[in-house]
Amino acid sequence: MDNGIECTLSKFADSTKLCGVVDTLEGKDAIQRDPDRLERLGREWIESSPEEDDLGVLIDEKLNMSQQCALAAQKANRALGCIKRGMTSRSREVILPLYSALVRPHLEYCVQLWGPQYGRDMELLERVQRRAMKLIRGLEHLSYEDRLRELGLFSLEKRRLRGDLIAAFQYLKGAYRKDGQGLFSRAYSDRTRGNGFKLTEGQFRLDVRKKFFPVRVVRHWNRLPREVVDAPSLEVFKARLDEALGNMV
Repeated sequence: MDNGIECTLSKFADSTKLCGVVDTLEGKDAIQRDPDRLERLGREWIESSPEEDDLGVLIDEKLNMSQQCALAAQKANRALGCIKRGMTSRSREVILPLYSALVRPHLEYCVQLWGPQYGRDMELLERVQRRAMKLIRGLEHLSYEDRLRELGLFSLEKRRLRGDLIAAFQYLKGAYRKDGQGLFSRAYSDRTRGNGFKLTEGQFRLDVRKKFFPVRVVRHWNRLPREVVDAPSLEVFKARLDEALGNMV
């Protein structure tokens, strides 16, 4: 199977991936030759598919993540339904740990890859957490935003932003710094305003490209206060980031 393969071949269990950098027309042709070479295995034609489940993430041929958002919401709602039917207590001490352990992971697994691209998908995911917060006794008179504030929680949208920024810190200054060298470009400037570690914002034509993690996170990173970006460790960065996000409207 490996004979004649030009790209990097990565194997995990029963999954095999081809990967490579495409920055020239020749590179595009090279990365296409390998799937063409693997199209027929064991004398059976490999069928084409408009979407594929890759380690729990459903990816379609146009990199549209709406189906993955729907699947994540479905799994989370199913888990939330089990909690609602199986638990008689509606106290925050019971519901919150169960929600955090059994429901929210479905909404955030690998979300840096498949984060929602459209408002309707964001609302679909947020609706799950909104439904969970309604289970907690004593908060019925509060709006969703006030319930989150009372419970010390962020909206899922803000949690996704938090996750993006933590991942960016890891790639820029933390454990993944070596791997992150090709992801971001430092913007050097003589201006003293800002956080002092700004990144270059790329210009892209396709909306789907603008939603990629290394692109979408740059604008938010550049807006962070200096004391957050200059954090000496990941733990300190998280604490300062939570404080900054808590002050956001």
